[in-house]
Amino acid sequence: MRAGRVALLFFLSVSWFANCAPPTCYSRVLGLSKEIMVALDKMHKHNRTKLCAEFLPKMFLDVHNSCIMAKLRDFLYVAENLPVEDCRERPIVVYLKRKVRVLYIIINRVCFRDLVYLTDDCEALDTGYSSPRYTEDRLQILEETD
Repeated sequence: MRAGRVALLFFLSVSWFANCAPPTCYSRVLGLSKEIMVALDKMHKHNRTKLCAEFLPKMFLDVHNSCIMAKLRDFLYVAENLPVEDCRERPIVVYLKRKVRVLYIIINRVCFRDLVYLTDDCEALDTGYSSPRYTEDRLQILEETD
């Protein structure tokens, strides 16, 4: 009976340690981008922060878009230079600036060349909709079939 308890305890501790693995660079970037999107959504919906949210550029983060660095840099510039001083000091704005800055640093320094960019549709980061873009090979195949 004692061996059974020890085996069960060993199995539970191994499964617990397996879940404690440190996050990868990619998982950290995905998690941060989701946190930023949730905070932005709250900011646009809350009555006290709607005015501040109007000054910020619209942003739909896609870590697979090669334009993400420019979008994060633009967002930080606007958030740091909000025309209303009260907006600059709001906790949600300070939180957003900190999270966007951390995401920018992680992508730029820590994950340098680890992320794979699948699209270069900069407009998709503003609208949230990605339009399919065909590469030259795909266009050639489409022209040959017509």
